Amino acid sequence: MATNVSTQKTRFSLQNLNWQQIWKWTLMGLAVIFLMWLGARIDENPRGFLQATVSGVLVGGIYSLVAVGIVMINKASGIFNFAHGAMMLVSAFIFFSFYTTQNYSMVAVILLAGVTSLLFVAMNNWRDILIPRNALIALLMTGVLVVLMTLPRDDLRLIRALVGGTTGAVLIGLMIERFSIRPLMGQPIFTMILMTLALDSLFKGVSQMLWGSIDQKLTIFSGLQATLNIPATIRIDTSAIIESRISTINIQTDTVLAFILSVAAYVAFALFFQYTNIGLAMRATSENQRLAQSVGLRVRAILAAAWAIAALLALTAGVLYGAGNGIGKNMPDLAIRAFPAVLLGGLESIGGAMIGGIVIGLAQTWADSLFGSDAGTQLAPYVILMIVLIVRPDGLFGQKRIERI
Repeated sequence: MATNVSTQKTRFSLQNLNWQQIWKWTLMGLAVIFLMWLGARIDENPRGFLQATVSGVLVGGIYSLVAVGIVMINKASGIFNFAHGAMMLVSAFIFFSFYTTQNYSMVAVILLAGVTSLLFVAMNNWRDILIPRNALIALLMTGVLVVLMTLPRDDLRLIRALVGGTTGAVLIGLMIERFSIRPLMGQPIFTMILMTLALDSLFKGVSQMLWGSIDQKLTIFSGLQATLNIPATIRIDTSAIIESRISTINIQTDTVLAFILSVAAYVAFALFFQYTNIGLAMRATSENQRLAQSVGLRVRAILAAAWAIAALLALTAGVLYGAGNGIGKNMPDLAIRAFPAVLLGGLESIGGAMIGGIVIGLAQTWADSLFGSDAGTQLAPYVILMIVLIVRPDGLFGQKRIERI
């Protein structure tokens, strides 16, 4: 009898164990041990650690921009977009094509401008094209875009590339929403996520067919490439300045410029969501599409605009990354490494995406510096992803969803 009672108590205690709390405390203990070991390694090579920190923040700016694009789609439609990396690749290649050559087909340029204009004026419904005002707007847009994308002078190639890349990115976003996502509205979210995986493979195949598999160097920052040697000193007191072992920090000016542009793009889109009517409408649509439609919001047009803006973010990230690392088949891997940044910050938080991107960038460069290999690129982001999913699945700034049964 006593044996049965003790067995029941043992089962009861095992059932009531909070395994999530055990995991949290275990990870916290491992984190303390890791920080102690990290402190010892930093003391051995302070310059390398500081260099890795600066590089990590700069690289994190690109990750943040990628993460914001993924959060953008999730906020508007509730879909985790696995095709974002491929969107970066194709839109960056379009930018590259307009930047590096003037020998392009006028038929292709007219089709690019015309189809984009038609999809733009018909974001809500195909019948909107039949409205004379919309048809005139589409015609004028097509003419202006064709003129800007065919500027003949070489010193205007940046303008030509910006217009061509923007047009191509918007076309990609609008076509994805119109022909891939909109027909699946009302279906389970998992179906739409699988569609983004299919689009990822499709875009990668198209990019190899049109531009090949050889990486292309984008030289938009070629005139700005230089290395800044920043001297580092530590002031101990007012009577002496002691030179540290850090000596100098090397920073590439093109990387700094890419980081500044990433932050500027993030600030612009954050203000867009907070203070513009379209941004507020997107936020309302993400909360409840049926309620948004009942109050007169054009949900279809809002979702189309969200995909177009996400494509512009993909273009920006792809161009900034390609300027320093080249445009090639490995570019979509950047988006995969940004997934932990999205989950770390929270699927609904744009600010969290920015912070998460910088954290992932720091983890990557620190791991590379500490282990002397590409462990940071290949391992660190995914280790952080596993930890986040265990400790805080909703992210640092994510909202916990309560489902009523």
